[in-house]
Order: sequence, then C-alpha cells, then structure tokens
Amino acid sequence: MEWPAEVERVAAFLRVTGAEARLEELPTSTSTAQAAADAVGCTLGQIVKSLVLVCDGAPVVALVPGDRRADTAKVATLLEARRVAVATPDEVRTTTGFHPGAVAPFPLEHVSIALVERMLLRHRAVWAGGGSDRHLVALSPVELVRLTRGRVEDLVLESP
Repeated sequence: MEWPAEVERVAAFLRVTGAEARLEELPTSTSTAQAAADAVGCTLGQIVKSLVLVCDGAPVVALVPGDRRADTAKVATLLEARRVAVATPDEVRTTTGFHPGAVAPFPLEHVSIALVERMLLRHRAVWAGGGSDRHLVALSPVELVRLTRGRVEDLVLESP
C-alpha cells in the first residue's frame, strides 16, 4: 500500500537523516491533539502540536505539547518580533506542504526557525504529525530537537 506523497516525504526525511523514529499509520483521524492521544494511547502532553506562526512576515514553527497553548507574546520576545500571528490554513499549506491538522515538524524547507517547548523534554517518547491526519511519528524529544534543529524554549501560556 502506498502512502500519500506528504507522508512519503516525512518517511524519506527520516531515512536520510538516520532518525531514531517510527512512522505509523493509524485507523482513525489524528487531526486534533486529543484524537492523536486517543489513537496511540498516550497522554495529551506527549502529542507534539506543530503550530505555524508568522513572525514579522517570516514563517516559524512552534512545537508545543497537546495539553498546552502557545504564548505568542513569548514567541515575539524570543524572536524580537513586532508581530506574531497564527498562520492561515493557506499559509500553513504554502509554508509547510502539509494540510492543517497534519503538519509534520520536518522536513520544512520554507521554515528557518523551529522552537521546541521545553516541557516536551520531560517525556521518554512523543508523537508528532506524520504528514497526514492518519500518520504520526514516535520519537524521543531529543531526536525531535535534533531533526528540527529546534531551539528549546519556554513557549506556552502558564496555565494548561
């Protein structure tokens, strides 16, 4: 069975980088963090939301736990940006090549900055988007940081 082109792009990236990760196809949609957690049987905090932000016109990806919300003011401060906004669905597709709800944290050719919420590092394994709403990648948070060349920062609102 052939995977969608977006998922194959993720699989090829994982092969080329020698990633210690597992790409899985699931029987149900994983387009929300809760649906993804339910599908793989993990906590909401182990799901990696790949949020596409536009910071002073430049695309940035913020990787945050499924049980948290990104704090755009913190992102603005970290990047010394005057304006930070959540990307529109069209901007998400154009920037990442993935549909909203199916964004993988890699490969992202048009994104030069990835920020990784430090809370993700508490887990032995996390699950990130795999390129479609039915594919997820399981990997360690350290591997997530390596593959995204991410900066580990405090990115989330204080209360869950």
